[in-house]
Amino acid sequence: MGVPRSRASRRLALAAVASLSLVTAALTTGGAAQAADQPVSSQNGTVTNPYSPAYQHPYRHGAVPTIAQNEKIKQWAATHQETSGDAATGPQTLSYGGGIDGIGVQSGHSKVYLVFYGNQWGTQSTDANGNAKFSGDSAGAAGAAQQMFKGIGTGNELWSADLTQWCDGPNVAVGATSCPSNANFIPYQAGGVLAGVWYDNAAASPSAATGHQLGQEAVNAAAHFGNTTAAANRDAYYVIMSPHGTNPDNYQGQYCAWHDYNGDTTLTGGAVTSPYGDVAFSNQPYNIDSGSGCGVGFVNSPGTLDGFTMTLGHEWHEMMSDQNPAGGWTNHVSGSSYNGQENSDECAWLSPGTTGGAANITFGSFGTWAEQASWSNDTNSCAISHPIVGGGSTGNTVTVTNPGNQTTAQGASVSLQIQASDSASGQSYTYSATGLPTGLSINSATGLITGTATTAGSYNVTATAKDTTGATGSTSFGWTVSGSGGSCTPAQLLGNPGFETGSAAPWTATSGVIDNSSSEPAHSGSWKAWLDGYGTSHTDTLSQAVTIPTGCKATLSYWLHIDTAETTTTAQYDKLTVTVNGTTVATYSNLDHNTGYAQKTVDLSAYAGQSVTLKFTGVEDSSLQTSFVIDDTAIQTS
Repeated sequence: MGVPRSRASRRLALAAVASLSLVTAALTTGGAAQAADQPVSSQNGTVTNPYSPAYQHPYRHGAVPTIAQNEKIKQWAATHQETSGDAATGPQTLSYGGGIDGIGVQSGHSKVYLVFYGNQWGTQSTDANGNAKFSGDSAGAAGAAQQMFKGIGTGNELWSADLTQWCDGPNVAVGATSCPSNANFIPYQAGGVLAGVWYDNAAASPSAATGHQLGQEAVNAAAHFGNTTAAANRDAYYVIMSPHGTNPDNYQGQYCAWHDYNGDTTLTGGAVTSPYGDVAFSNQPYNIDSGSGCGVGFVNSPGTLDGFTMTLGHEWHEMMSDQNPAGGWTNHVSGSSYNGQENSDECAWLSPGTTGGAANITFGSFGTWAEQASWSNDTNSCAISHPIVGGGSTGNTVTVTNPGNQTTAQGASVSLQIQASDSASGQSYTYSATGLPTGLSINSATGLITGTATTAGSYNVTATAKDTTGATGSTSFGWTVSGSGGSCTPAQLLGNPGFETGSAAPWTATSGVIDNSSSEPAHSGSWKAWLDGYGTSHTDTLSQAVTIPTGCKATLSYWLHIDTAETTTTAQYDKLTVTVNGTTVATYSNLDHNTGYAQKTVDLSAYAGQSVTLKFTGVEDSSLQTSFVIDDTAIQTS
């Protein structure tokens, strides 16, 4: 047909959402900065301080109180101090919580994903540093966040090195206050941690998002970035950045940010189901709206972004040391006013120039940003700078080669060599692995995984190598053990395969993709998925997650019609990419246009026993439309 489709019909629902009025929250102000000495919880984990952001909201892990709220918390603590005869190193000493789902700290190289949640961020463009920039962000918070996370671990900055004393793994005892040498340490995060940026502008961000909604956005982001296994999310962290004028989890006047993970049942609205393993995330409001109450001008003048970068750093530090709260490192000292706090909580709002006070930190060539200190057990102080310890040494990097996803038949013997390399010469390694299939083990001296796979299922393996200096490196991969014998019940796995419900679910789709207009007819029925077709720069996506049963063969099929106004016979201007768990299985372009529908098939049998995300991504350039129309999809097992 070659006719650009109308934007009006596709954007009607989005415009209606965007037109909803937002609740404008009152700004808060605070007095002089003080130490965050609030008792967050009692011995049984119940929050007792009525001024704490976590009071009756236990999911607000590591919540940074506003400066004024912090003063109330401290005053209440002074008159309600508990007493205890329990022995401890000191009232601020942190101890290990034993892990949740095997996760205590982020013991690999952190992957930070920034999620700009809601179309109130405005029009996206690119700033001078190549970062995403938004018309609704007058303070430049988006660029600051991207530069800060790019800069962590560069220019020999030692603000983040405090993290290298924390650890997890089977060799760390519950209640430990220091790490044994054979633990899985947090490595020094050399070279930056920013892994991706997503502007989710499909709809407006809620005026006051619940904890559940924020967690769901993190799970959506995991799918968007192709992190669709527990292994892929083991070292991932999703910062849910709400836009100016919104009030996520009613933060105004109470706190400035918090972090959590999807499985926390105390989230407002309940825990979030994730088919991709545990997902760590934070609630990062546009807390510049709270003025000095959330740190504007705390370090610099005018210091518009001081509190914003401080809270970003605060929550990242706490996520690294307590990824699935509270299975990592928190305060368990009975009677302490710090009981229940994480490392950054114990050092919040300490005045610049004081011991452990907030300060400007230079991140290599990525700028200088205000940050706060975090508690250090090994120095018994709040550390704004710290030597690199158990997690590696400056300039020394261990790299573990990813062997790729493995598939083994139940009852089969295994021999898989894990390989490591080092930026320093003459190193030997100690190997460890978590999540191995039942019956397999790794030789700590050689890195060879051997044994007999005894139990069918899908496993998420993380292999770690530590050199003689204590530097560590890790890699994660999937391992499927297929059942011996057995049978597969034939089934069609995709929901709403022909889109005839008139809505996307259980697909996730860009607004307007599910369509029943006559401009592009369906292959059958009335509805189909219509990607692109605007004749301007545009990207549409369509995805669905399913689990392919162990022992099954599986075939993906779909009917595809490509209509274009492009006249070239050689150049690919507009493209459709089909991926499964981030791996491209098919590509098409304007050169593949056809007059009707053609059925396409892909063998997915290699994914048996795994959860997979099927995703169609259509990308259109700035002129001459190309429409990618999909209908009657299936993932059929046999």
